[in-house]
Amino acid sequence: MDFSWSEEQLTYKRAVIEFAQKELNLDMVERDQSGRFDRALWKKCSDFGITALPVPEQYGGAGADILTSMLTMEGLGYGCKDNGLIFAMNAQLWSVQMPILAFGSEDQKERYLPGLCSGDLIGAHGMTEPDTGSDAYSLRTRAERVEGGYLLNGTKMFVTNAPIADMALVFATVDPKRGMWGITGFLIDLGTPGFRVSRDIEKMGLRTSPMGELVMENCFIPEANRLGPEGAGSRIFNHSMEWERSCILASNLGAMERQLETSIQYARDRTQGGQQIGKYQSVANRIVDMKVRLETARLLLYKVAWLKKEGKSAVMEAAMAKLYLSEAFVSSGLDAIRTLGGYGYMTEFEVERDLRDAIGGTIYSGTSDIQRNIIARLLGL
Repeated sequence: MDFSWSEEQLTYKRAVIEFAQKELNLDMVERDQSGRFDRALWKKCSDFGITALPVPEQYGGAGADILTSMLTMEGLGYGCKDNGLIFAMNAQLWSVQMPILAFGSEDQKERYLPGLCSGDLIGAHGMTEPDTGSDAYSLRTRAERVEGGYLLNGTKMFVTNAPIADMALVFATVDPKRGMWGITGFLIDLGTPGFRVSRDIEKMGLRTSPMGELVMENCFIPEANRLGPEGAGSRIFNHSMEWERSCILASNLGAMERQLETSIQYARDRTQGGQQIGKYQSVANRIVDMKVRLETARLLLYKVAWLKKEGKSAVMEAAMAKLYLSEAFVSSGLDAIRTLGGYGYMTEFEVERDLRDAIGGTIYSGTSDIQRNIIARLLGL
């Protein structure tokens, strides 16, 4: 495995960091408190090329490989303090754009990918339902075969980007008796009769990333908007989850590095008992643990990227990276707050927000318990 970076890749990462620090951090405390999504910031990221990263140039993308994409998201997480904005873009990139690229017809690719890359369209991914979470395949949303297409009925819950989406990839079952083999994916445009967003959901963290419900009531979807063959939904979903678990937390690496630097600087500047607090072993040990977590998570994630670049399976590695990185971000968030003490707990110092944002990572894209189940199953347990 070769994790060395070309000068071109490193130059682009530095450019991403500079762009993020200059353009994406204004009014961050206020936007987080009000839960305000800023579409102008999304468009700035798209104009810079973030939402186009892994898509081929023929569909308006940048044609970047997964290693470059992951390095870019890491740089974005370091430079941009808005974890919600980054999360929302990641949700579209890996759960909407990549499935369309991998399973879509040529017409679907030409219809959706250029707009998603340019920021003119925002996409959402609807799988989870009010009564289904970790049991992803026990869907109640039905797709009934009718002349020329399907009638969809059901509700999707906890959908990232739902309140701002122009289109959505939604999964429904054509036959519950077929279990996972009955699940089918559909591309639905905003404004389609019978398709609506019901509400904006308030959250503990990632507050600038809108979340809502998608409701389908006798929503007619033409066959041309079915993504892949009938019954291929579970394969599409698993494909997108492997990408998502591989990449959606890459930006957290950058955030963890920013946390580490903030903690080191504070430990050097803050004095108690006549010396820097970093000279006290309890403080120094916390910061060392933050460094070890960061570098371990980085190696796990880079291995996943390398495997996917080589065209190899990364199901177990992606689950391990998702499990470790999400929980490491929570632990380092706590350590950063403990290091800064009362200042770390204060909103204005912007340290506590990373912890609130990090906790969501142990739930979305499969909870930590589900990742452990995946790893255990692949170990033959």
